[in-house]
Amino acid sequence: MDTDLILSCKQLFKAYKMGATRLEVLKGVDLAVAKGEFVAVTGASGSGKSTLLHILGALDKPDSGTVLFEGSDIFAFNNAKINDFRNKKIGFVFQFYHLLDELTVLQNVLLSPMVSSGALGWLFRSKNAKTTALKLLNELGLSGRIEHRPFQLSGGERQRVAIARALINQPDVILADEPTGNLDSETGNDILRVFEKLNSAGQTIVMVTHDDRIAAKAQRIIKLVDGKVTTN
Repeated sequence: MDTDLILSCKQLFKAYKMGATRLEVLKGVDLAVAKGEFVAVTGASGSGKSTLLHILGALDKPDSGTVLFEGSDIFAFNNAKINDFRNKKIGFVFQFYHLLDELTVLQNVLLSPMVSSGALGWLFRSKNAKTTALKLLNELGLSGRIEHRPFQLSGGERQRVAIARALINQPDVILADEPTGNLDSETGNDILRVFEKLNSAGQTIVMVTHDDRIAAKAQRIIKLVDGKVTTN
């Protein structure tokens, strides 16, 4: 096994039933990501990009094939271990942010460690978690927004909050699904600079995008066409 690999998949197949129709989304995808790499996965709508990302992060399961994290098959994990993998090893950033409007910026960032700690564990962990969250928000230019609600923020600010939330548990891999897709060009470039800075510090990132210009910011581009990798 290549010790530099952190996340890989082999022969992933995935289909969905849509009424009487069976939609083949992934048709034997192979992918290998090294530690510290910034990879962009591109392709047209319906090519299987988001499905692939969701399977890599254990948000969905393949019909067949394997996903290895540091050499271990994640779909051989029990429920507790796979939840731990999603919560601590992977940080997710989505196009539409998925922030809770009833919570403040700080509370949104702290939600993941709070839920994973449980009531008793949170008593011991909350102080350090809050310190980490405030540091992340400050680094992302949001120190003046910590008590704001998401609906009070711009799109770029909301995505920065989502990035802080993804980073709070110090994940090994960031999976970003069209992170600039809901933003204007200038704001999207700001978010890309955040990813580039994170990657320069050693963060592994796999980013899905339909935009070749956005993909060009990554170190390596993988293209999906009709559920298959055409370049790797």
